[in-house]
Amino acid sequence: MPHFSTLSAERLATCHPDLQRLFNEVVKSVDISILCGHRGQAAQNFAFETGNSQEDWPRSRHNSTPSEAVDVAPYPIDWADIVGFQRLAVIVKTTAARLGIKIQYGGDWTSFKDRVHWQLPRVP
Repeated sequence: MPHFSTLSAERLATCHPDLQRLFNEVVKSVDISILCGHRGQAAQNFAFETGNSQEDWPRSRHNSTPSEAVDVAPYPIDWADIVGFQRLAVIVKTTAARLGIKIQYGGDWTSFKDRVHWQLPRVP
């Protein structure tokens, strides 16, 4: 059965409990890597400056404590394997629905396809 590496588990631990519950369930069926949970100011500004984020500090969902966003990739990571990211998206969405967790996927965005990004919806 797939499981998290120590580093992935540490990154997921910086996330909101709903994200932890979701991805701890997802990893039971597919091998994944947690790339990023919470981002501090320097890391967020770097992600923004390099085009890996559309938000600068502190507007990203990664900047809250706990993080309301997490970046996840199928393992082993192959950035060119779009189908692998699409398969993972189906698994995550199905698992979230089963657990009753509302989730938003960056791969569904039209202006900026962020296939690793998952976030909780904003609470009004």
